[in-house]
Amino acid sequence: MRWKIAIAFFAVYVCWGMTYLAMRVAVMEIPPHLLSGSRFLLAGVLLYAWARLRGHAAPTLTHWRSATVIGGFLLLGGNASVAWAEKTVPSGLAAVLIAVAPIWMVGLEWARGGPRPTRAVAVGLLLGLAGVALLVSGRGPAESRVDPLGATILVLASASWAWGSVVSKSAALPKSPFVATSIEMIAGGILLLVTAAVSGQFRGFDPVRVSFEAMAWWGYLVVFGSLVGFTAYIWLLGVTSIAKAGTYAYVNPIVAVLLGWAVLHEPVTMRMLLAAGIILVGVALVNIDWSATGLAAYLPERSRPSRAR
Repeated sequence: MRWKIAIAFFAVYVCWGMTYLAMRVAVMEIPPHLLSGSRFLLAGVLLYAWARLRGHAAPTLTHWRSATVIGGFLLLGGNASVAWAEKTVPSGLAAVLIAVAPIWMVGLEWARGGPRPTRAVAVGLLLGLAGVALLVSGRGPAESRVDPLGATILVLASASWAWGSVVSKSAALPKSPFVATSIEMIAGGILLLVTAAVSGQFRGFDPVRVSFEAMAWWGYLVVFGSLVGFTAYIWLLGVTSIAKAGTYAYVNPIVAVLLGWAVLHEPVTMRMLLAAGIILVGVALVNIDWSATGLAAYLPERSRPSRAR
């Protein structure tokens, strides 16, 4: 069991952390909504086929409607916006900005009548905002500055992802987390491809001209980003605590920053490191408070350990 857990954590820590590098490379040659749409549609179909072969019940029409709404927030508003923003924002900093999603979740849940944030959560929120402000400040050399528009898109993408996660808690979805996620990816992937078509991203796009490197990273996103990483995370929810499984939120940005620096030669300054540290401390305060007060209350019913076993 120990080596299985170690492999699963490696998948969640490293495989998910590398998706920011993968999107950064692939989006330079593949339009963002086309990149995300094709990735999630294929991954969703493969996961759905696997779940059905394993005997999981087929989703109903109501399940598909809910999955379309959630997939729209998670993938269209969330993931595709990250891919778009990574045209101008380094991959490591994109991962840091996306890490504020737990803070959004607390605030959005409170707005819907959920539990009021505690003092620790309030401090975490303020630290997160301070870190983001420091990160996008215009001080320092030009090469180390963060594009304000790209950073804003990333923060809004994090909010969209958080809202989709909050909505999914009470939505009518299949009990099987694998079926539920597969139809969310399928529905979200279709929405992304429709958006790509409407915005003209198919026009002039020739897959033959896409480099092998970009296609390889696209394949990585399908296999390791969507299938391996998610499956490992769901399995970890069933064999470890939610707090331990959720530590990927702290590790992914570190992996992304290091890979962006080592592979893409993205600049890393002391201001960036300080801002990243402040943001992650803020997120940690929120997650620690969740663990103390009952983190499961913020998670979709199908994602709790009892359902994932």
